[in-house]
Amino acid sequence: MWTQIVGKTRLALSPLQAHWWNVPLYVSARGLNTSAMPYLDEFLEIEFDFVTHDLRFRLSSGAMLSTPLRAQSVAEFYTEYQRSLAALGVPVHIHPVPVEVPSPIPFADDEQHASYDAEYAHRFWRVLMHAHQVFQRFASGFVGKVSPVQFFWGSFDLAVTRFSGRRAPPRQNADRVTREAYSHEVISAGFWPGNGGFGQAAFYSYAAPQPVGFETHQTAPAAAKYDTKLGEFILIYDDLRREPSPDDALLNFLQSTYDAAATLSKWDRASLER
Repeated sequence: MWTQIVGKTRLALSPLQAHWWNVPLYVSARGLNTSAMPYLDEFLEIEFDFVTHDLRFRLSSGAMLSTPLRAQSVAEFYTEYQRSLAALGVPVHIHPVPVEVPSPIPFADDEQHASYDAEYAHRFWRVLMHAHQVFQRFASGFVGKVSPVQFFWGSFDLAVTRFSGRRAPPRQNADRVTREAYSHEVISAGFWPGNGGFGQAAFYSYAAPQPVGFETHQTAPAAAKYDTKLGEFILIYDDLRREPSPDDALLNFLQSTYDAAATLSKWDRASLER
């Protein structure tokens, strides 16, 4: 919920980019940050610091402010967050209700969620950081349009996406967010810490639209499986950790699932790949 509050600030301050690239947070050397967001003639940057466990606000004017990350309710965090922005002279209006969660509770009313485990926040960031490094290696082999490695605070996953350059057919019953996200053909991969409708920490890979035969294609490593409910290939995090070289196994997973989707979808691989 806290990342949603900060992420919604980025959404409010940043101009719309294709596929909602103005929305995500980014893995940083200290945690997760917004990158520089325009505010009048200045830039504002907000960062979750999972080393010293602070929420840090920095303005290009030189003003800085930080508040400790600690066990407190979402409502308390939201009040403190608004107070911090006001102290910096940066009032920001956001939609004050979380998205992409069942039974959302408005931030100002949420006394239910009130935990913060510093050790596991730090460990989660370290997992994201390591996955980010492998995702960057994978992305470097593609000269077509490819997203930055991004942390989406709504779906709560780290992802990297490749594009064929062709428009995708309209998705049936898609809302405004989904229409923009999948306006063009994509092959996307990422990491969930245990959400995403799967229930376990796992890496995933999918194509949209999905080509015929994708689900039966041979991929690596052997532990990777196609999940018919999700319509995605899944590599469970604990299975990856048991591989002799987890980095190489993850890279093989990303590459083999991409190879299958790109070939079956008839992407112009000679032009798109390095």
